[in-house]
Amino acid sequence: MPVNLQATPDHELLAVPGVRWGITEAGVRKAGRKDVSVMLLDPGCAVAGVFTQNRFCAAPVQVCRQHLAAGQDIRALLINTGNANAGTGAEGLARAQACCQALASQLGLSPEQVLPFSTGVIMEPLPSERIIASLPQVVQAALADNWPQAAQAIMTTDTVPKACSRRVQVGGKQVTITGISKGAGMIRPNMATMLGFMATDACIASELMAGLAHELAENSFNRVTVDGDTSTNDSFVLVATQQAGHATITSWDSADAQALRAALMDAARWLAQAIVRDGEGATKFMTVRVEGGRDGAECRQVAYAIAHSPLVKTAFFASDPNLGRILAAVGYAGIADLDQTLIDLYLDDVMVAQGGGRHPQYQEADGARVMKQSEITVRVLLGRGQASDTVWTCDFSYDYVKINADYRS
Repeated sequence: MPVNLQATPDHELLAVPGVRWGITEAGVRKAGRKDVSVMLLDPGCAVAGVFTQNRFCAAPVQVCRQHLAAGQDIRALLINTGNANAGTGAEGLARAQACCQALASQLGLSPEQVLPFSTGVIMEPLPSERIIASLPQVVQAALADNWPQAAQAIMTTDTVPKACSRRVQVGGKQVTITGISKGAGMIRPNMATMLGFMATDACIASELMAGLAHELAENSFNRVTVDGDTSTNDSFVLVATQQAGHATITSWDSADAQALRAALMDAARWLAQAIVRDGEGATKFMTVRVEGGRDGAECRQVAYAIAHSPLVKTAFFASDPNLGRILAAVGYAGIADLDQTLIDLYLDDVMVAQGGGRHPQYQEADGARVMKQSEITVRVLLGRGQASDTVWTCDFSYDYVKINADYRS
């Protein structure tokens, strides 16, 4: 069961003017499930994407990068689950491009105006013929209020569809933000197997979009980890349909622009944290905050060492206050001149270690009390400077092994 996460009620997911979703069953891998989605965009939308930094990236990631670089008006996103089209070589590229060509022909577009996305099993040929055969039906079924169905259709090992909406006032106009994400395992920054799609009707200058998408991903999806594995297919796409009616935002200097950026960040973080809360077999949601670093990079270095440690994660699953594992992870994080005598460690409100040693008033019963909670904050003070950063992760349970052992069956 996910950790304190429930699906957002359908009526709370808001349609974004300029966006329609079509969903259908194509039998990509299993019969009887929605596995092909198309996100249709009105002309004039600004689109930006952030993709995996795994050098063994999937065919659709390669095609997306090429199509975005071509600079044409992106008008459609094509997403399939069940097959990642990764590790498929030249044939995989050809199949991804064939799907783009087929959807472009259906919509009267050029192939470069279509972005493809795939998630699922790696190193199996993409059944592009099934996807292509489903396209007339999926386009015909496209509706503005299909966000809940889209959130369900992009799921793989997820147990809960992940979707949220926000509203914010910009220039006296109501702006809508809605996003969906998927991911539960093979989650690690750069990016974190996940897909995320966020749309807003805000009017944002196209030259701001790439930087905005990177900033949103960097402070949300690139701050979550389930198991430390960087997927071949990770993709986050941001769409601004330009239909809200306010003056176009050309910089982030104004109060309105800052309010919009904050609302977008809030939605992105909700979607990213939902992935961790639904991590494969997760029973605990952990916030790892590192303070007192010389810069943000070394704070993240320490936070990820803790969040990626199987020993730390299994201790949290067992509610075992074996907190030397956390201090060990701090020590091997790779900061060569780290002074252990300056390090403090907290579990929520409980001070566990002070100056690199056990706090005199620490009682194991206090640690055990915190460890039994479903949500826990680990706070490390390095005593080296003023920087800080935060990572979100989950525990490792028996079910994580079961899910990943049986994934291809």
